[in-house]
Amino acid sequence: MRLFNLVVQSYLLLLVFTVTPAVQAASGAQKVNCLRSCGNISVPFPFGLEEGCSARKEFQLKCTNETSPSLQFDAGHQVTHIDIDEGIVGITYTPRQIFIVEAPKQSGMYIGSMVSSSVQWVFANLTCEEARKNSSAYGCVDHYSACLGVTSADGNIGYRCKCAPGFEGNPYIPHGCRDIDECLIVNKCNGTCHNFEGGFNCTTCPHKTVYDPRQRRCTHINQSKNFLTGVSVAAVVLVVILFCAYLFHQKRSLAAVKKRFFKQHGGLLLLEEMKSKQGLSFTLFTKAELEEATGNFDERNVLGKGGNGTVYKGTLKDNRSVAIKKCKLISERQEKEFGKEMLILSQINHRNVVKLYGCCLEVEVPMLVYEFVPNGTLYQLIHGRQHPPGGPCVSFATRLKIGQEAAEALSYLHSWASPPIIHGDVKSANILIDDSYTVKVSDFGASTLAPTDEAQFVTFVQGTYGYLDPEYMQTSKLTSKSDVYSFGVVLLELLTCRKATNLQAIDEEKNLSAHFLLAVSENRLGEILDEQIKGEESIELIEHVAELAKRCLEIASEKRPSMREVADELGRFRNQSQHPWGQETSDEELRALLVGSPNACFEIELSNAYVSMNDSACLGVQSPR
Repeated sequence: MRLFNLVVQSYLLLLVFTVTPAVQAASGAQKVNCLRSCGNISVPFPFGLEEGCSARKEFQLKCTNETSPSLQFDAGHQVTHIDIDEGIVGITYTPRQIFIVEAPKQSGMYIGSMVSSSVQWVFANLTCEEARKNSSAYGCVDHYSACLGVTSADGNIGYRCKCAPGFEGNPYIPHGCRDIDECLIVNKCNGTCHNFEGGFNCTTCPHKTVYDPRQRRCTHINQSKNFLTGVSVAAVVLVVILFCAYLFHQKRSLAAVKKRFFKQHGGLLLLEEMKSKQGLSFTLFTKAELEEATGNFDERNVLGKGGNGTVYKGTLKDNRSVAIKKCKLISERQEKEFGKEMLILSQINHRNVVKLYGCCLEVEVPMLVYEFVPNGTLYQLIHGRQHPPGGPCVSFATRLKIGQEAAEALSYLHSWASPPIIHGDVKSANILIDDSYTVKVSDFGASTLAPTDEAQFVTFVQGTYGYLDPEYMQTSKLTSKSDVYSFGVVLLELLTCRKATNLQAIDEEKNLSAHFLLAVSENRLGEILDEQIKGEESIELIEHVAELAKRCLEIASEKRPSMREVADELGRFRNQSQHPWGQETSDEELRALLVGSPNACFEIELSNAYVSMNDSACLGVQSPR
């Protein structure tokens, strides 16, 4: 079963389909009698299913019928819907037994692993001004169409078409935009309505007439007086009755709803458990307390947002700063076991694990209250700034300290927590650094209770692309060795200062773990190491750490070390380091660690610590079936 079941389905990328200049010209006249649907999915122009039925071959889709009609975008990518008005194609990716997911169609259109995504497309990667210069290839062919410029986050430029206001339909075909008859819209005009192409006129009813909504025209007052009087009296009586009923039942209903949610989420069982466990530091917060702590969930207190929840910074009455996770979704299983699972999490007590203070159960979806860690993430420390020559840097000894403390936290979860817990989403963005520069492992949104017997269990695959265990991706069996693999990628980030994934790089360098393993096999380790550590530490010690990372990245999970072994080895490496942590740390190194500075970009990135950018699960520890 899943801990904080955030349902990692959103990892939503707004992507732009770019085409090369060589294919920007129209591919000729459209073929007649084209098939325009695949199963129950409409395939409007400029898309098509047959040669000559699309604006260009990049818009040609495939309709397969192996068991039932399926609209295919590309190998492994299935279309769920096409929205001409918004320029959106819904795509579902079906996991295959591959490690690196290739981008569909063109390099400008790509998708993460194991997610459903809405993909934005453009007719051509030209500006509207450039497109209009070539009238024969211009996509907005309807007389009432308009050109819209589109610019993606990575700088790709293109355009799409849309019907002008007052029209609807397909702007990519002649006579595709049809006039909207506003007069048919209820309450659009409380008077005499006259529709014309692109708009309508509404004339106020003449003197001694009133608009009759039943007949949708102006009628004389004496004809509708009795009707309107009756309607008015009935409406007033109904409003009074409803208002009185609302006042009478409001207080009792609110209390009943809170009680129902509290019981539904296992609150009664949790109370009994709390009474039996003396000295347990866990609080059941009320909704009113958390509203007060966050200024009624003021947007100014938002730390981060994800597809399944929002995290707010709050201050409790005892002046403790907390992070409050307000989730959107919860499964039926979590409704029954949430309180019990929160009690398990509350008993995790390790200096390198973020503390769970309590939760609120009297709301539809429970809210979690965590220790607030203000000074940013390991991701920010090694990727969040470009160090100038001679400027602040992070020593190799400091990196070993961070790596060992994170490994100690994961080892505790695997070996000493009762029951053991698999984190499920280990990455540099989920490793925090507090104001004393101590590591805090956070975000248990994808966490799972380890099985109590030898049998493994199948889970819905979730996590972050670039850190995912390939064996887990193929089998959907999550184990403690899946955390070991992900931690191996974190070690590579510490050694190389490179990101786990870089879609802008050449093919062999897009995935850090694949790039590292290739470099090691070709004796090119020095090429990908961070230049700073090569100059400050013996190459033998660095190679020992690299060898440990390589063992963590073994494809077969049984060949990987345990997190206890990883933590012990990193401890030995720290003892061998030329710069042990026990020595006085330089001011520059401390400033490099203190990433929670007024730097605005770091404050924004802090959200990664609480709301995973791949929309990881929001609630619930999962138990073995």
